Amino acid sequence: MIEVKVKEEKVRTAANTDMDAFVQVFVDAIHEAIGGQLTNENLGALSPDQITLLGWSYLHTEVMDGGYVQLIHNGYGAFFFKNPFAVAMRNWGLTDLYSHIRKAKRYYEKYRNEIECEMSDDDFMALYEQMPEFDELDDDFIVNEEQWMAKVAEYVDDHIEDFVVIEQ
Repeated sequence: MIEVKVKEEKVRTAANTDMDAFVQVFVDAIHEAIGGQLTNENLGALSPDQITLLGWSYLHTEVMDGGYVQLIHNGYGAFFFKNPFAVAMRNWGLTDLYSHIRKAKRYYEKYRNEIECEMSDDDFMALYEQMPEFDELDDDFIVNEEQWMAKVAEYVDDHIEDFVVIEQ
């Protein structure tokens, strides 16, 4: 296992800023510990909670930026829909997010071949009109994002030792 370290002052400053900053301190520390990129090689060196937190970060970034179509097109579909990520979110107390991801999985399975292939920017943008089912999911994510981030932050705060070693 990779030992992920964070300075106590950094955690304290982020906690006094907002929940997004608090969560980001842990995400950044994990990314730094694995050299900036999650790979099959370093995946085994992380704890399930660390992997789940990175997953939340990727899900949050991709969906808030371009929705599920972008998330799937950028290669994250299998990570979220073929692995127990949704179950991990449920185990963290995010049952609504669990249900949300399970619903998204149905559309992923229906459209993944069309979304995951190479295409021009124009063809990619046209996917949003061709697959309106994702609009509802994107909107639902945005509406619930703050609540879900709060629950992620609460879980991290209650289980800090499962994510990092705090240094003085």
